[in-house]
Amino acid sequence: MRFFTALISIVLISSLSLRVTAQDQNTGVISGTVQSQNGPEAGVWVIAETDDTPTHFTKIVVTDDAGRFVLPELPEAIFQVWVRGYGLVDSEPTSLRAGATNVSLKAFVAGDPLLAAQVYPANYWYSLLEVPGHEEFPGTGPDGNGISTGMRSQAQWIDMTKQGCQLCHQLGNKLTRSLDHLSHLGFETSLEAWQYRTAMGIRGPFMAAFAGRYGPRGMEMYADWTDRIAAGEVPPAPPRPSGVERNIVITQWDWGNESSYIHDEITTDKRDPTINAGGLVYGVDGGHGSLLELDTETHEWREIVIEVFDNPDNPAVTRFAQQFPVPSVFYGDEPLWQRPADPHNPMFDELGRVWMTTKVRGDIVPEWCQEGSDNKFAQYYPTSRSTRQASYYDPATEDFGLIDTCFGTHHLQFGFTDDRMLYFSGGGDVIGWINTRLWDETQDEKLSQGWCPMVVDTNGDGVITKPWNQPVGALRSQNEGGGGEQLVDFDPTLDTRMSPGSYGIIVDPISNVAWGAGTEFPGRIYRMDIGANPPETCITEVYELPVIDGQINAFGPRGLDVDKNGIVWTALSGSSHLASFDRSKCEVMNGPTVIDSQHCPEGWTFYESPGPRLKGTTVKADFHYYNWIDNYNALGLGENVPIATGSGSDSLKVLDPETGEWVVMRVPYPLGFYSRGLDGRIDDINGGWKGRAVWANYGTNFNWHTEGGKGTTSKMVKFQIRPDPLAE
Repeated sequence: MRFFTALISIVLISSLSLRVTAQDQNTGVISGTVQSQNGPEAGVWVIAETDDTPTHFTKIVVTDDAGRFVLPELPEAIFQVWVRGYGLVDSEPTSLRAGATNVSLKAFVAGDPLLAAQVYPANYWYSLLEVPGHEEFPGTGPDGNGISTGMRSQAQWIDMTKQGCQLCHQLGNKLTRSLDHLSHLGFETSLEAWQYRTAMGIRGPFMAAFAGRYGPRGMEMYADWTDRIAAGEVPPAPPRPSGVERNIVITQWDWGNESSYIHDEITTDKRDPTINAGGLVYGVDGGHGSLLELDTETHEWREIVIEVFDNPDNPAVTRFAQQFPVPSVFYGDEPLWQRPADPHNPMFDELGRVWMTTKVRGDIVPEWCQEGSDNKFAQYYPTSRSTRQASYYDPATEDFGLIDTCFGTHHLQFGFTDDRMLYFSGGGDVIGWINTRLWDETQDEKLSQGWCPMVVDTNGDGVITKPWNQPVGALRSQNEGGGGEQLVDFDPTLDTRMSPGSYGIIVDPISNVAWGAGTEFPGRIYRMDIGANPPETCITEVYELPVIDGQINAFGPRGLDVDKNGIVWTALSGSSHLASFDRSKCEVMNGPTVIDSQHCPEGWTFYESPGPRLKGTTVKADFHYYNWIDNYNALGLGENVPIATGSGSDSLKVLDPETGEWVVMRVPYPLGFYSRGLDGRIDDINGGWKGRAVWANYGTNFNWHTEGGKGTTSKMVKFQIRPDPLAE
């Protein structure tokens, strides 16, 4: 045993030495100035990239007021260094070795607005989209105004263009705002081309079905958009980075292959950002059923195929189409994604394991989940189907743990008790959890998991009384007027079960209660307290985004997080806000008046995202897939700072809640930075700006939408903020 312990120590010391050596090699600097015919160029990006490292490596900084720049922490390599900026055309690359100083880079002013606009973020181009006017809703169908009768308001229409069409990829980038890639097919009209493009490839059946929900006006709207752009219409110019935005340092590593669909990344434990300090970074490739592992010191990555159970009676199979009626113009009939694990969201625990929502079996749940089981959760609310379950990867042993769950999973978050409870969204009207302490002790999935339907105490007696009423979704019907909603057939003697369920999930560090977000229009957030003896003690509260005088001005929650003060934050992908919700302001939390979930408008505060508005509307054009709270100052802008993913604007957007001001952390290259999530890690708490960072990745379904086109891979992105633009 002594020899084994000594051997482990030698291995750890050797590994540490290798990583220290690698760190020493990543300390080079390139510095200089950028000038055009107009003089020094302030607030433009200097981009250095190299293939001398094992994977393509890129560093990006912003020039100061005098056009000066410093590219810090470079590996020993020869870099291609060039300039991109609003109002400029891209400069020709200059070959420079790390260590070069007093470099003079020549920039060139764009000769016309169209040339300048080629490097604008996608949301600026998307702002040219012209949606139907307020007066055209509710829709009158294909034989009327071409708008589906299910579309009750302009806000609902806009929400669908965001949460529907941008759910998988960015809109407004060069490929989506153009039909050039279809020109060889000879369509007579752009409308025909749009109908083809939304039906083609591996996601075509999904896109075509979604497009049908608009009615004919949907495709007509997008055809008009690309027609006007083809005719020369350009968006307004974005502002150049200013203030703190000029202190941002961006580092990128390529990883995955050209068809990797890397949904999310993770670097540390959300509850302790020093976990895995300086360690390997992970991402989940939803298309290829694998975990990607990146060493940011050696600049190497590898793929780890995620395991599933070997069960021929209930086999795990991919959810992605293997055959599709309309071939892709990029990959023909090739089924790009075939492995079954379908990972969606990863999280670190305090032991350094990477937990994920993945498929471990087929969709049929075990008998002990179903009606007739002696399991207390199944007796309370039996389940019959779950399409994704849970797993974890232990980097120390390189082993997987697979856990079958009775409930479906989508996102996951750890709680703050000794039981290390792991909560999941994605179970429809059920929120489930795993007691990971109990799992580690027993390896018993039946004993260590539980779930509850989301039932609201609408009769106000303080408990959930079974049987409960039918789902609220079945009780709601929209008014014929401005898009407001009313309730019908409500039985006040019964509590009410909510539907369709939570998309996101988070745990309040103060109360240790789980919160979820519901994406149904206009959107809700859920609070579930499982109590001391679940499932009987589970009680849910639901808070819908306010409908004021029949008007819906804020809509589309997707992301969800909570700060250290217990304030819940949600990114509104539809209306382009960050919204906070303070439950302590609510005067009523249960009883008959909460049935419409409109009982606490006083709890909500809204912060409008910066950027252009959709043409002819008051709604911003950006799309926020998710959000995250920097509770521990991993970025360096303070604690409890909310950050939204600017998934439509090539950015992360940082809000100062006290002033309402934003810092836009733009990724200017390659265009198409579409992030679904982010997290922050502290590698050295005393290391200043170099010891802190926020991390995100290019998470689009389709890498070929990114600048560079087919063959481009996903990238892992590290964001740091220096004290000034010239700090080394």
